Amino acid sequence: MAKKETEEFQFVVYNTMTQQKEVFKPKTPGKVRMYVCGVTAYDFSHLGHARAAVSFDVLYRYLKHLGYEIINKDFGYVVDGDVFFAVDKFPNYGKLSGQKLENNRAGERVAVDSRKRNPSDFALWKAATPGEPSWDSPWGPGRPGWHIECSAMSAHYLSFKFDIHGGGLDLIFPHHENEIAQSCAACEESDVSYWLHNGHVTNNNEKMSKSLGNFFTIHQITERYHPLALRYFLINAHYRSLLNYSVVQLEGASDAIFYIYQSLKDCQDALLQLQEEIPNDGKPAQTTPDAKECISKLCNEFQVKMSDDLSTSLILTGAFLEALKLVNNLLTMLKKKQQKQQRLLVIQSLKEIGKEVTKVLDVLGLQPPCSYNEVLLQLKEKALTRAGLVEDDVIRLINERAEVRRNKDFLKSDQMRAHLQAKGIALMDVGTETIWRPCVPVQQESEVVPSEARRSLPSLKLHKYADLDSSMNLVVILSFLSLVQMELPQDYHKGGDPELKDKLLQKCSGYMKKTM
Repeated sequence: MAKKETEEFQFVVYNTMTQQKEVFKPKTPGKVRMYVCGVTAYDFSHLGHARAAVSFDVLYRYLKHLGYEIINKDFGYVVDGDVFFAVDKFPNYGKLSGQKLENNRAGERVAVDSRKRNPSDFALWKAATPGEPSWDSPWGPGRPGWHIECSAMSAHYLSFKFDIHGGGLDLIFPHHENEIAQSCAACEESDVSYWLHNGHVTNNNEKMSKSLGNFFTIHQITERYHPLALRYFLINAHYRSLLNYSVVQLEGASDAIFYIYQSLKDCQDALLQLQEEIPNDGKPAQTTPDAKECISKLCNEFQVKMSDDLSTSLILTGAFLEALKLVNNLLTMLKKKQQKQQRLLVIQSLKEIGKEVTKVLDVLGLQPPCSYNEVLLQLKEKALTRAGLVEDDVIRLINERAEVRRNKDFLKSDQMRAHLQAKGIALMDVGTETIWRPCVPVQQESEVVPSEARRSLPSLKLHKYADLDSSMNLVVILSFLSLVQMELPQDYHKGGDPELKDKLLQKCSGYMKKTM
């Protein structure tokens, strides 16, 4: 799969600042500087936080796939130990969000602080509050404001000029607007080329948030669903769109990734058994015409859709599903007698298609960190958890059903199968043996994406974008403040060191109560 952009395939992103798609061109050719706002860490991270992490992790992976290397002015005033930023002194305030100062209605959402010169002025530094962490500063004990930390960290690690700044849609105003203002106040040349924002996760069409109490933590979801199923669910919609939390879609995601990994495991197992038949002469692998066409189509679709503002939701349909279907068809062909040359073409086709499929999964962060066999077992464990069963229960029912079938009571046999299928456990009769795998519970099948549109993706890896101790954070923040607030000496740096399970939310919707 080609790693370099061409005139035909240029990477395009939607820039919130310009409100349009733009061809991505880094400030330094071949290198990308990117900063993404993380969580406000006061509780367990919820699904909305996971979406932001996954969205920008996919961006990071795709940029690597393309071959990029990822790497005092009187704007502030002091009142009673608080330091405020004077927005009137920054003419471009509101450009990112489209908010105009004259249209802001003071006091509508938050009570106006009468000490501010302008109701829209925001805190760079907050005076100490009893019982809360604080550090020394020229204005007395206190702590950084909400916005200053991101400007400080991005400037410290990336300089004031970098390529991509990302975050959730809700951060556009006021957080990112305030970041721009204070960064430009600190350095007139401050410039971010592309502002990217992921959409909200909703629950019953309301934004999922701590304040509304309608959220599910990542921990709660991954107790019941595999992290790879969660990641699939998150990238099964475009990163800028609204994403409604759905147990139905999580079930569909689990089913889809099981199908993907089972197909790849079967392919891998077959190739291991047939290793001696694969030539190692260094010549390009010969494949069947169908396989050649399939690989070409998969590579082309991947490049086109990813280069168009990371359209991940479109990738795992079409050519990707066709590739998996062809893998299974080729595996079936291997079981039949064939001429030696035709058999070799089938084997090499399996190998080449498998390689391209895993490349797609890897860029999307869906290639599991363990073997396919291990991840399939983990998916089965999660299915048993959701069904309220252990594997011994399933084996016992399989044995009981086998006895019923021997007695030719096929009606009861079907009822037993349906009973398990309603719990998300599918029984498959293979010759004289019966095996089981997870499935979408039957009562939800009508609401799930049909099998021919099934999409597949693996591993949830939530990356910390910064992992600094509190002292280091403070030094960086105070360094930044020294540029914004003229009175602060440039060399002033003082730092300080400042198994509960979530209860299942009481306000689950009736639908959630029914399906979980």
